[in-house]
Amino acid sequence: MQQIAVITLGVAELARSRRFYTEGFGWTPVFENDEVIFYQMNGLVLATWLTAALANDMARGNLLRPGAFALAHNVREKEQVAPLIERLAAAGGNLLRLPDEPAHGGFRGYIADPDTHAWEIAWNPAWPIDDHGHVKFASG
Repeated sequence: MQQIAVITLGVAELARSRRFYTEGFGWTPVFENDEVIFYQMNGLVLATWLTAALANDMARGNLLRPGAFALAHNVREKEQVAPLIERLAAAGGNLLRLPDEPAHGGFRGYIADPDTHAWEIAWNPAWPIDDHGHVKFASG
């Protein structure tokens, strides 16, 4: 079975990170304390954890950043991409790429959260989103 249960992002300041995810995306934490905040997603949990506490939990002395990865948040309509990126920027995000149409189709832009984690905000007409917010990969 292929599955991911939790994605954990190391953050420098919980309050700053919380603002980005709650005011920007509009997500509601399901649990939070002085070190970590959990957000229930559609099928997995996203955690933002103070970097030092995360490094200690992993028994790693140093967590490198920024990582060579991007997280993606797909939306149902093309017209939702730019306003969401604007809202995320207003909530403390750093614009990486203005929304545009890539050669493979769709519409996307990139923004980094306050801890430099890159988020692609995308609309892809070939990847439908169901009523539960699940994206279905559709090959061409």
